[in-house]
Amino acid sequence: MIKALQPFKPLLQFKFILVFIGLALLPGNNYYYQLDLSQFKPLVRPVNYQFLPASQYPVNLNQVPPPYLTARGVIVIDADTKTIIFSQNPDLRLLPASTTKIMTALVVLDHYALNEIITIGNIQTEPVNMDLKPGERITVENLLYGLLVGSANDAAIALAQAYPQGQPGFVVAMNQKAKSLHLFQTQFTNPIGLDDYGQYTTVHDLSLLTAAALDNPIFKKTVATIGLTVTDVDKTQTHELTNINQLLGQVPGLAGVKTGYTQLAGECLITYTQRQGHSIITVVLASTDRFNDTLKLINWVFTNFRWQTLPPAIRS
Repeated sequence: MIKALQPFKPLLQFKFILVFIGLALLPGNNYYYQLDLSQFKPLVRPVNYQFLPASQYPVNLNQVPPPYLTARGVIVIDADTKTIIFSQNPDLRLLPASTTKIMTALVVLDHYALNEIITIGNIQTEPVNMDLKPGERITVENLLYGLLVGSANDAAIALAQAYPQGQPGFVVAMNQKAKSLHLFQTQFTNPIGLDDYGQYTTVHDLSLLTAAALDNPIFKKTVATIGLTVTDVDKTQTHELTNINQLLGQVPGLAGVKTGYTQLAGECLITYTQRQGHSIITVVLASTDRFNDTLKLINWVFTNFRWQTLPPAIRS
């Protein structure tokens, strides 16, 4: 008897499925039955949206590969579109050394007035310093020159100590600024760039940080300065500042941005170069020849790349 009934099982299953579909199609049980699809309530409604003009993107027309570089972390981005032109270990966490001072400067520009006067306390830092004296009164603007042109550690400490919550609060503000810029692979523990494995960044994050900093005209002007002399407000202390970036003033179109070096971090360099109506940002970290690495990158990009408006299919 059991064997005789087995052939009818598929038929019973088919009938059950039909009954289930019928119940699902009853009024009130079907989602689509309840939709009002009349012409007075269309599913698509017009939205007032204006598309931005298509941007130009760098294209390696000559198909020339990138040069050999000594740096462990490397990135080149188009400064306008943030397009990555070339990268090597872009998201590897590395020590930032004095490139940290870019973020230090941004926090200063967010919270201080340039003409604000800071009284120098007893600052104990390792070189490089601008040789600030205890009790010296100096403007924030001149300390910024010391920070970004001379890469002075004592200028960084003086600016951080003047923050309402002191240096610890200043570091908190640095990390908050990093989050606001979506630099999620970056963390700071000091405003100088001293080696600390709790302080790290990536070349990708640094390129985006630099792009944001260059939007500030004060920062942009300061990092392009080859050298200058600043004084305290009483004109009793003089500080000679010379930019450590050997490429500044030597490479056409190069206008900053920041050097860095410690034994653990290696040689670090971030640059901004504008040629042919286009701008690039280069970042090299953990290099053994930062200036030559950077020069190779700049020449490679502007020799082989052309900026083109890509077809819609490629842009999407």
